Amino acid sequence: MEQKKAKSRMPQLGEAVFCIGYLVFDLIAAVIFFVNASDSQVFLMFGVLTLVLGGGDAFHLVPRIVKAFHGDSPKVEWWSGLGLMVSSITMTVFYVLLFYVWKAIFPQVAYPGFLPMLILGSAALRIMLCLFPQNNWFRPKGNPTWGIYRNLPFAVTGLCLVILFFLSGNTGGYGLWMMSVAIITSFACYFPVVLWAKKKPMVGMLMMPKTMAYIWMICMGLGLIGK
Repeated sequence: MEQKKAKSRMPQLGEAVFCIGYLVFDLIAAVIFFVNASDSQVFLMFGVLTLVLGGGDAFHLVPRIVKAFHGDSPKVEWWSGLGLMVSSITMTVFYVLLFYVWKAIFPQVAYPGFLPMLILGSAALRIMLCLFPQNNWFRPKGNPTWGIYRNLPFAVTGLCLVILFFLSGNTGGYGLWMMSVAIITSFACYFPVVLWAKKKPMVGMLMMPKTMAYIWMICMGLGLIGK
């Protein structure tokens, strides 16, 4: 019985190790950005962006790590709910910061004038919707309908960033057009989780490739050091 129970926990333990590795990577990347911040304001912005991403995700991931190693409890579930709310907000802030990173790297690239307003407006709407109690953050089943409400403006924010990095192409030889691919990948993995993970928990495994997409984004920023 104990062996069977331990075997059933292996996926959770594997996810926990992955989450720990991601958070450590994020912290190390932020330190590297800040060390190089004197060379360019872009690296300072990347450092803040990386800390916002990792710090917000930690609110969500640390309870999952605790749950994997020590089991579930009402306290862990409460922190998980809070973590989901916080990470939903910080993910939005991440994309707003990424917009300003894009502007700093590509000041010469023309873009439709409505995009900044659309990015900031949709991000503000998303954050506001995340604060509504109807989201049921602290209940196991949440509120799937409000999951759709709050993520529609988030999709608009992400789409705007995809357009901007697509427009900049390979300007400067930085290859940051690939940021568009990473953003699309992250959203393609994220939305099925929002829509179906509560009914089909295995869908939640898509959060791992989603996290890898964010790691890729940070790595692209690290790749600018020395250029």
